Amino acid sequence: MAHSRLSRVVTILNPQGIHLRPADLIVKTANRFEAQIEVVKGGDRFDAKSVLSLLTLAATQGTQLTFQAQGPDAAAALDALGELVARGFDELESSATPPEPAGDLDE
Repeated sequence: MAHSRLSRVVTILNPQGIHLRPADLIVKTANRFEAQIEVVKGGDRFDAKSVLSLLTLAATQGTQLTFQAQGPDAAAALDALGELVARGFDELESSATPPEPAGDLDE
């Protein structure tokens, strides 16, 4: 049975864009799925299961990318990758108030 190619457009939110750590997270997430997954930027295609391929993206904050997946779990793969990008690869500053610094315990 042939599987149709599904797509999801995302915008890179984290300030550093896609560097080694986010590329590794994309690869680890993509490798959880059987689907063939590519990242499209402009007319270029990059293998979402290859760190080296993703490092050539030059995707900075604000860059729009398209994830394309084809396979039995393509929709689930796109959901997981979309969530990862939406979280800013867990690199976005938290809006929570930082903890107060500890005082001198020898007072």
